[in-house]
Amino acid sequence: MRFIKSRVLLAGAASLLALGACNSEQKAAAPAAKEAAAPVVQEDAVATVNGTAITKARVDMIVKQGASTGQPDTPEMRRGIIEHLTAQMLIAEEAVKKGLDKMPEISEQFDMLRQSILANAYVQDFIKTHPVSEEMLKAEYERMKEMAAGSEYKARHILVETEAEARDIIARLKKDPAAFEKLAREKSKDPGSKANGGELGWFDTGSMVPEFGSAASKLEKGSFTQEPVHTQFGYHVILLEDTRPVQAPPFDQVKADLAQHLQQQQLTKLLDDLKAKAKIAIVEASAPAAAPAATPAAAPAPASAGAAGK
Repeated sequence: MRFIKSRVLLAGAASLLALGACNSEQKAAAPAAKEAAAPVVQEDAVATVNGTAITKARVDMIVKQGASTGQPDTPEMRRGIIEHLTAQMLIAEEAVKKGLDKMPEISEQFDMLRQSILANAYVQDFIKTHPVSEEMLKAEYERMKEMAAGSEYKARHILVETEAEARDIIARLKKDPAAFEKLAREKSKDPGSKANGGELGWFDTGSMVPEFGSAASKLEKGSFTQEPVHTQFGYHVILLEDTRPVQAPPFDQVKADLAQHLQQQQLTKLLDDLKAKAKIAIVEASAPAAAPAATPAAAPAPASAGAAGK
Protein backbone atom coordinates (compact mmCIF):
# COMPACT_ATOMS: atom_id res chain seq x y z
CA MET A 1 0.00 0.00 0.00
CA ARG A 2 1.26 3.44 -0.79
CA PHE A 3 0.79 6.26 1.65
CA ILE A 4 1.17 9.40 -0.40
CA LYS A 5 3.01 12.09 1.49
CA SER A 6 0.91 15.21 1.98
CA ARG A 7 2.56 18.42 2.93
CA VAL A 8 0.70 20.93 5.01
CA LEU A 9 0.12 23.97 2.81
CA LEU A 10 0.66 26.82 5.22
CA ALA A 11 0.09 30.45 4.43
CA GLY A 12 3.08 32.12 2.79
CA ALA A 13 5.77 32.78 5.36
CA ALA A 14 6.77 36.42 5.65
CA SER A 15 10.40 37.40 5.57
CA LEU A 16 11.93 37.44 9.03
CA LEU A 17 14.14 40.26 7.92
CA ALA A 18 11.20 42.67 7.54
CA LEU A 19 12.03 46.33 7.81
CA GLY A 20 12.28 47.52 11.39
CA ALA A 21 10.07 50.40 12.43
CA CYS A 22 11.85 53.69 12.12
CA ASN A 23 11.29 56.57 14.50
CA SER A 24 13.02 59.25 12.46
CA GLU A 25 9.91 61.44 12.32
CA GLN A 26 9.43 61.20 16.08
CA LYS A 27 13.04 62.27 16.61
CA ALA A 28 12.56 65.27 14.38
CA ALA A 29 9.57 66.38 16.42
CA ALA A 30 11.23 65.87 19.79
CA PRO A 31 12.41 68.93 21.80
CA ALA A 32 16.06 69.86 21.50
CA ALA A 33 16.69 69.03 25.15
CA LYS A 34 15.54 65.44 24.60
CA GLU A 35 17.68 65.11 21.47
CA ALA A 36 20.72 65.98 23.50
CA ALA A 37 19.94 63.41 26.17
CA ALA A 38 21.70 60.05 26.04
CA PRO A 39 19.53 57.39 24.33
CA VAL A 40 17.78 54.93 26.60
CA VAL A 41 18.79 51.41 25.65
CA GLN A 42 16.12 48.70 25.93
CA GLU A 43 16.97 45.90 28.30
CA ASP A 44 16.87 43.28 25.53
CA ALA A 45 18.69 45.42 22.94
CA VAL A 46 21.71 43.81 21.33
CA ALA A 47 22.53 46.98 19.37
CA THR A 48 21.13 50.43 18.63
CA VAL A 49 21.10 52.37 15.39
CA ASN A 50 20.62 56.10 15.82
CA GLY A 51 18.85 55.38 19.10
CA THR A 52 16.61 52.63 17.71
CA ALA A 53 17.07 49.22 19.30
CA ILE A 54 17.75 45.94 17.55
CA THR A 55 16.21 43.54 20.04
CA LYS A 56 17.45 40.14 21.10
CA ALA A 57 13.96 38.82 20.38
CA ARG A 58 14.33 39.79 16.73
CA VAL A 59 17.73 38.13 16.45
CA ASP A 60 16.40 35.02 18.23
CA MET A 61 13.52 34.85 15.74
CA ILE A 62 15.91 34.86 12.79
CA VAL A 63 18.18 32.30 14.48
CA LYS A 64 15.16 30.05 15.02
CA GLN A 65 14.24 30.32 11.36
CA GLY A 66 17.80 29.41 10.41
CA ALA A 67 17.78 26.43 12.75
CA SER A 68 14.77 25.02 10.89
CA THR A 69 16.98 24.79 7.79
CA GLY A 70 19.95 23.28 9.64
CA GLN A 71 21.97 26.43 10.34
CA PRO A 72 23.73 26.29 13.74
CA ASP A 73 23.27 28.95 16.40
CA THR A 74 26.76 30.38 16.78
CA PRO A 75 28.19 33.72 17.92
CA GLU A 76 29.44 34.31 14.39
CA MET A 77 25.96 33.76 12.96
CA ARG A 78 24.42 36.17 15.49
CA ARG A 79 27.02 38.83 14.70
CA GLY A 80 26.22 38.46 11.03
CA ILE A 81 22.49 38.85 11.71
CA ILE A 82 23.09 41.99 13.79
CA GLU A 83 25.28 43.47 11.05
CA HIS A 84 22.60 42.72 8.48
CA LEU A 85 19.86 44.29 10.60
CA THR A 86 22.04 47.33 11.26
CA ALA A 87 22.58 47.92 7.55
CA GLN A 88 18.92 47.27 6.85
CA MET A 89 17.80 49.77 9.50
CA LEU A 90 20.15 52.48 8.21
CA ILE A 91 18.87 52.08 4.66
CA ALA A 92 15.26 51.97 5.83
CA GLU A 93 15.75 55.26 7.70
CA GLU A 94 17.06 56.86 4.53
CA ALA A 95 14.06 55.53 2.63
CA VAL A 96 11.71 57.16 5.16
CA LYS A 97 13.59 60.46 4.87
CA LYS A 98 12.96 60.37 1.13
CA GLY A 99 9.28 59.64 1.72
CA LEU A 100 9.42 56.26 -0.02
CA ASP A 101 7.21 54.76 2.68
CA LYS A 102 4.38 57.03 1.43
CA MET A 103 4.50 55.67 -2.11
CA PRO A 104 1.33 53.69 -3.03
CA GLU A 105 3.23 50.60 -4.21
CA ILE A 106 5.30 50.52 -1.00
CA SER A 107 2.17 50.86 1.13
CA GLU A 108 0.65 47.97 -0.81
CA GLN A 109 3.70 45.83 -0.04
CA PHE A 110 3.40 46.69 3.65
CA ASP A 111 -0.24 45.59 3.61
CA MET A 112 0.60 42.33 1.83
CA LEU A 113 3.42 41.61 4.27
CA ARG A 114 1.16 42.28 7.25
CA GLN A 115 -1.53 39.96 5.86
CA SER A 116 1.03 37.22 5.21
CA ILE A 117 2.42 37.44 8.75
CA LEU A 118 -1.05 37.41 10.32
CA ALA A 119 -2.26 34.52 8.14
CA ASN A 120 0.82 32.46 8.98
CA ALA A 121 0.45 33.26 12.69
CA TYR A 122 -3.20 32.15 12.61
CA VAL A 123 -2.35 28.88 10.88
CA GLN A 124 0.44 28.16 13.37
CA ASP A 125 -1.90 28.93 16.25
CA PHE A 126 -4.59 26.69 14.75
CA ILE A 127 -2.12 23.80 14.43
CA LYS A 128 -1.04 24.34 18.03
CA THR A 129 -4.58 24.42 19.39
CA HIS A 130 -5.86 21.58 17.21
CA PRO A 131 -3.20 18.87 17.54
CA VAL A 132 -3.57 15.55 15.78
CA SER A 133 -4.12 12.99 18.54
CA GLU A 134 -2.79 9.45 18.70
CA GLU A 135 -6.37 8.19 18.43
CA MET A 136 -6.90 10.16 15.22
CA LEU A 137 -3.68 8.78 13.76
CA LYS A 138 -4.56 5.18 14.55
CA ALA A 139 -8.09 5.60 13.19
CA GLU A 140 -6.71 7.02 9.93
CA TYR A 141 -4.18 4.19 9.74
CA GLU A 142 -6.94 1.59 10.10
CA ARG A 143 -9.04 3.37 7.48
CA MET A 144 -6.17 3.31 5.00
CA LYS A 145 -5.50 -0.35 5.71
CA GLU A 146 -9.14 -1.15 4.94
CA MET A 147 -8.90 0.78 1.67
CA ALA A 148 -5.87 -1.23 0.63
CA ALA A 149 -7.08 -3.98 -1.62
CA GLY A 150 -5.73 -6.36 -4.20
CA SER A 151 -2.54 -8.33 -4.39
CA GLU A 152 1.17 -7.92 -4.87
CA TYR A 153 3.07 -10.13 -7.27
CA LYS A 154 6.57 -11.57 -7.29
CA ALA A 155 7.67 -12.35 -10.82
CA ARG A 156 10.49 -12.75 -13.30
CA HIS A 157 10.48 -11.80 -16.94
CA ILE A 158 12.51 -12.13 -20.12
CA LEU A 159 12.40 -9.14 -22.45
CA VAL A 160 13.22 -9.54 -26.14
CA GLU A 161 12.81 -7.40 -29.23
CA THR A 162 10.68 -9.62 -31.47
CA GLU A 163 7.63 -11.82 -31.09
CA ALA A 164 9.49 -14.69 -32.75
CA GLU A 165 12.19 -14.60 -30.08
CA ALA A 166 9.55 -14.62 -27.34
CA ARG A 167 7.74 -17.59 -28.90
CA ASP A 168 11.01 -19.49 -29.16
CA ILE A 169 11.68 -18.90 -25.44
CA ILE A 170 8.15 -20.05 -24.54
CA ALA A 171 8.66 -23.23 -26.55
CA ARG A 172 11.93 -23.95 -24.71
CA LEU A 173 10.28 -23.29 -21.33
CA LYS A 174 7.50 -25.74 -22.11
CA LYS A 175 10.18 -28.41 -22.42
CA ASP A 176 12.16 -27.23 -19.39
CA PRO A 177 10.36 -24.72 -17.07
CA ALA A 178 13.38 -24.70 -14.72
CA ALA A 179 15.45 -23.01 -17.43
CA PHE A 180 13.75 -19.63 -16.96
CA GLU A 181 16.55 -17.96 -14.96
CA LYS A 182 19.22 -19.27 -17.34
CA LEU A 183 17.33 -18.03 -20.39
CA ALA A 184 16.75 -14.63 -18.76
CA ARG A 185 20.49 -14.19 -18.22
CA GLU A 186 21.20 -15.23 -21.80
CA LYS A 187 18.37 -13.60 -23.72
CA SER A 188 16.78 -10.74 -21.78
CA LYS A 189 17.28 -7.16 -22.95
CA ASP A 190 16.27 -5.72 -19.56
CA PRO A 191 19.52 -4.49 -17.91
CA GLY A 192 17.81 -4.07 -14.55
CA SER A 193 16.80 -7.73 -14.12
CA LYS A 194 18.92 -9.69 -16.61
CA ALA A 195 21.78 -10.43 -14.20
CA ASN A 196 19.29 -11.66 -11.56
CA GLY A 197 17.62 -14.15 -13.85
CA GLY A 198 14.81 -11.74 -14.71
CA GLU A 199 13.80 -11.15 -11.09
CA LEU A 200 11.53 -8.14 -10.53
CA GLY A 201 10.77 -8.57 -6.84
CA TRP A 202 7.38 -7.65 -5.36
CA PHE A 203 5.18 -5.17 -7.23
CA ASP A 204 1.55 -4.20 -7.66
CA THR A 205 -0.01 -4.07 -11.09
CA GLY A 206 -0.37 -0.28 -10.94
CA SER A 207 3.40 0.14 -10.93
CA MET A 208 3.76 -1.69 -14.25
CA VAL A 209 2.66 -0.80 -17.75
CA PRO A 210 -0.96 -1.99 -18.19
CA GLU A 211 -0.23 -4.90 -20.54
CA PHE A 212 2.41 -6.33 -18.22
CA GLY A 213 0.37 -5.87 -15.04
CA SER A 214 -2.73 -7.43 -16.60
CA ALA A 215 -0.80 -10.48 -17.83
CA ALA A 216 0.94 -11.03 -14.49
CA SER A 217 -2.32 -10.83 -12.54
CA LYS A 218 -3.89 -13.59 -14.64
CA LEU A 219 -1.13 -16.13 -14.05
CA GLU A 220 -1.29 -18.99 -11.58
CA LYS A 221 1.54 -19.25 -9.10
CA GLY A 222 4.49 -21.04 -10.74
CA SER A 223 3.21 -20.61 -14.31
CA PHE A 224 4.50 -18.51 -17.17
CA THR A 225 2.77 -16.71 -20.03
CA GLN A 226 1.88 -18.98 -22.93
CA GLU A 227 1.77 -16.05 -25.36
CA PRO A 228 4.26 -13.17 -25.69
CA VAL A 229 3.19 -10.02 -23.83
CA HIS A 230 3.70 -6.97 -26.03
CA THR A 231 4.45 -3.61 -24.39
CA GLN A 232 6.18 -0.41 -25.46
CA PHE A 233 9.47 -1.99 -24.37
CA GLY A 234 9.24 -5.12 -26.51
CA TYR A 235 7.97 -8.68 -25.95
CA HIS A 236 7.91 -10.25 -22.49
CA VAL A 237 7.73 -13.78 -21.17
CA ILE A 238 6.57 -13.59 -17.54
CA LEU A 239 6.94 -16.16 -14.77
CA LEU A 240 4.78 -15.63 -11.65
CA GLU A 241 6.58 -16.91 -8.55
CA ASP A 242 4.24 -15.82 -5.75
CA THR A 243 1.35 -13.58 -4.72
CA ARG A 244 0.26 -12.02 -1.44
CA PRO A 245 -2.29 -9.49 -0.18
CA VAL A 246 -1.12 -5.89 -0.25
CA GLN A 247 0.89 -5.25 2.91
CA ALA A 248 0.50 -1.97 4.81
CA PRO A 249 3.75 -0.51 6.18
CA PRO A 250 4.12 -0.45 9.99
CA PHE A 251 2.24 2.33 11.81
CA ASP A 252 5.41 3.95 13.14
CA GLN A 253 6.85 4.12 9.64
CA VAL A 254 3.95 6.20 8.29
CA LYS A 255 2.91 8.04 11.45
CA ALA A 256 4.54 11.35 10.48
CA ASP A 257 2.96 11.26 7.01
CA LEU A 258 -0.44 10.49 8.50
CA ALA A 259 -0.08 13.44 10.88
CA GLN A 260 0.67 15.77 7.96
CA HIS A 261 -2.26 14.33 6.02
CA LEU A 262 -4.72 14.88 8.88
CA GLN A 263 -3.31 18.31 9.58
CA GLN A 264 -3.85 19.22 5.94
CA GLN A 265 -7.43 17.98 6.14
CA GLN A 266 -8.08 20.17 9.18
CA LEU A 267 -6.60 23.24 7.49
CA THR A 268 -8.58 22.61 4.31
CA LYS A 269 -11.80 22.35 6.31
CA LEU A 270 -10.90 25.53 8.20
CA LEU A 271 -10.42 27.45 4.96
CA ASP A 272 -13.63 26.02 3.48
CA ASP A 273 -15.57 27.10 6.58
CA LEU A 274 -14.09 30.60 6.45
CA LYS A 275 -14.98 30.91 2.76
CA ALA A 276 -18.53 29.72 3.43
CA LYS A 277 -19.05 32.43 6.07
CA ALA A 278 -17.42 35.20 4.07
CA LYS A 279 -18.81 37.44 1.35
CA ILE A 280 -16.33 37.03 -1.48
CA ALA A 281 -16.74 38.82 -4.79
CA ILE A 282 -14.05 38.18 -7.37
CA VAL A 283 -14.03 40.65 -10.22
CA GLU A 284 -12.05 39.47 -13.19
CA ALA A 285 -9.62 42.09 -14.45
CA SER A 286 -10.60 43.15 -17.93
CA ALA A 287 -8.06 42.56 -20.63
CA PRO A 288 -6.32 45.71 -21.86
CA ALA A 289 -7.90 47.20 -24.93
CA ALA A 290 -6.17 46.16 -28.11
CA ALA A 291 -4.10 48.89 -29.69
CA PRO A 292 -5.71 50.28 -32.85
CA ALA A 293 -4.25 48.76 -35.97
CA ALA A 294 -1.94 51.02 -37.92
CA THR A 295 -3.50 52.40 -41.08
CA PRO A 296 -1.68 50.76 -43.97
CA ALA A 297 -0.12 53.05 -46.55
CA ALA A 298 -2.03 53.39 -49.77
CA ALA A 299 -0.90 50.82 -52.26
CA PRO A 300 0.28 52.15 -55.61
CA ALA A 301 -2.19 51.79 -58.44
CA PRO A 302 -1.42 48.82 -60.66
CA ALA A 303 0.17 49.67 -63.96
CA SER A 304 -2.05 49.31 -66.99
CA ALA A 305 -1.38 46.57 -69.44
CA GLY A 306 -0.43 49.12 -72.00
CA ALA A 307 2.09 50.80 -69.70
CA ALA A 308 3.65 47.50 -68.75
CA GLY A 309 4.20 46.72 -72.40
CA LYS A 310 6.09 49.91 -73.04
